[in-house]
Amino acid sequence: MKLLMAVVPADEAAKTVEAMIEAGFRVTRIATTGGWLRRENTTLLSGIEDEQLEQALDVLRRRGVTAMQSGSHSAGGAAVPATGRGIVFVMDVERFEHY
Repeated sequence: MKLLMAVVPADEAAKTVEAMIEAGFRVTRIATTGGWLRRENTTLLSGIEDEQLEQALDVLRRRGVTAMQSGSHSAGGAAVPATGRGIVFVMDVERFEHY
């Protein structure tokens, strides 16, 4: 299982959530500020099965969100994507339950 944590510009969040839901993914939306994008942004959380990872990332890529990968360039010691209107972290999850 994976947890996708996507940080997107606040003005892109609604369309990104809509695209994820249309593709069959559940999404939790949290208003956040600062950090990666240095402006008002929204953090999206989505728990997915391993075999759904590429499909979910494709939805996010079409919205301009870039996945963090080892080998991304570094700025001030922190890896950042070269392009995109947001960033997504992919984390392994031992377990999640949905009610």
